[in-house]
Amino acid sequence: MTVSWKELFPSKLSLIIFVAYILLFVSQGVLVTASQKSDNDYDYNIVTVVLLTEVLKLVISSLLYCREHKPKELVLDVVKNRKVLVLYFVPAFLYCLYNNLAFINLSSFDPTTYYLLLQFRVVVTGVLFQIIFKKTLSKKQWISLFILTCGCMLKQVNFTKTEPDSTPNTKSTSVKFGLSAVFILVQIICSCLAGVYNEYLLKKQGADINIFVQNVFMYLDSIICNVLLLSVTGDILSAFIYENIVKVFHYKVLVVMFNNAAIGIVTSFFLKTLNSILKTFASALELVLTAVFSYVFFSIPIYLNTVLAIVTVMFAIYLYSQNPVQNTAKAGRGVEQEGLLKEEEV
Repeated sequence: MTVSWKELFPSKLSLIIFVAYILLFVSQGVLVTASQKSDNDYDYNIVTVVLLTEVLKLVISSLLYCREHKPKELVLDVVKNRKVLVLYFVPAFLYCLYNNLAFINLSSFDPTTYYLLLQFRVVVTGVLFQIIFKKTLSKKQWISLFILTCGCMLKQVNFTKTEPDSTPNTKSTSVKFGLSAVFILVQIICSCLAGVYNEYLLKKQGADINIFVQNVFMYLDSIICNVLLLSVTGDILSAFIYENIVKVFHYKVLVVMFNNAAIGIVTSFFLKTLNSILKTFASALELVLTAVFSYVFFSIPIYLNTVLAIVTVMFAIYLYSQNPVQNTAKAGRGVEQEGLLKEEEV
């Protein structure tokens, strides 16, 4: 059987979005790790960084909308669709937790292991996809998801007696029944629920709303959620004093923020043109590049288990590509948004 590339990527833009999504996410793990101190901790307030990143995303989305519309129209659209704005608090809260936990978990695991552990969300995503969109995955799709999960688990198997448990430049790669494991589990749940629910808003409740307006909804709600998180942790005052702000505006942290902002914008297009299942497989491909980049920049070795895991994951992706899941946007407004997306390609 041949790969259904036209079904997998309906347009050139969808392929570009897919590739950009992978590269940006791989870069994020590497950049966050590079911004850490020698003890794998952070010299800056991670909640403040996430908050300022959401502000940056809000500004970018607003500017993109105002290229074709007046600022007054943006305000009117927000007021008109305030019910959808409220609905966005659900994925905004989940992404708030997800983004903050990403920093915490990357301080406990090396980038390759971190992305590996996140791959256990595949089954959860498949179940949520069926429940929300009422589209049953085929037997082959479930088999491909199972193979993908097995491939990720292979990374934890030690095939050589000489492979050390750790190296001076490598963090612990074993999942322990402790706080780190709990944080990873919470992040996986947040990722699955937020991704599928966000896709539901993009294609159902908000199908007739301009994609940039939907982004504004998401980032406004995310800003509120992060401010609340700062309040709960008691850092809302200390986070914005001069000494802490200077640390946030270090060039390494700024690169993390801008890269994360780009991820947010690209992800919204990804979910609009593709789907959460394919998003999961994009995350699997990140393992390949992350392993390579981790070796190049942090001298984290690539063992036999890593190679076998990558090969297994690639086979699962091939199997899935023969019968991809697709959701089509609503007619009318969907055509207009497709035009906006094509314009973005230019």
